[in-house]
Amino acid sequence: MKKEDPSSSTSSQPILESGDPKNQRRRFKRLRRRSFLKGIGVAGAASVGAGLLAQTSSAFAQEGPEEHSGRLTRGDAALLRFAAAAEILETDFWVQYNELGGIPDSEVPGGSGNAPYTAALAVLDEDMAQYIHDNTDDEFTHQNFLNAYLASKGASTVNLEP
Repeated sequence: MKKEDPSSSTSSQPILESGDPKNQRRRFKRLRRRSFLKGIGVAGAASVGAGLLAQTSSAFAQEGPEEHSGRLTRGDAALLRFAAAAEILETDFWVQYNELGGIPDSEVPGGSGNAPYTAALAVLDEDMAQYIHDNTDDEFTHQNFLNAYLASKGASTVNLEP
């Protein structure tokens, strides 16, 4: 408990009262009560959260007949088609980047490179042309895998060609 020191008229600094054992016991009880109430509050919040999760867990994993048939749910197929479309776009971006600064070979399209650009890339990192080439190849793998998986499950695949 803080008190003003009556003997000091020039200072308004509070001093701590430490000599009274009765005050110390009250202070200790108050701290224990606060800790107890905090603990109860945390436990109550955790209980409510756990109860809500227990009731809504079925929303996270709804099992229908398609779960055991080997077929995709409509939602799963839609998500995979979205990912496949994103991979197709990403592949196109990497092909363009490979045309600018990649390695020319038969694995991926492009790779002819722009001499000033590839020289500037080599200053930053000597392996950058190889990195661009490998990422382009990886993007083809991603889009092909997703479309092949969709086809294997009987779902429609993604083709962004006009």
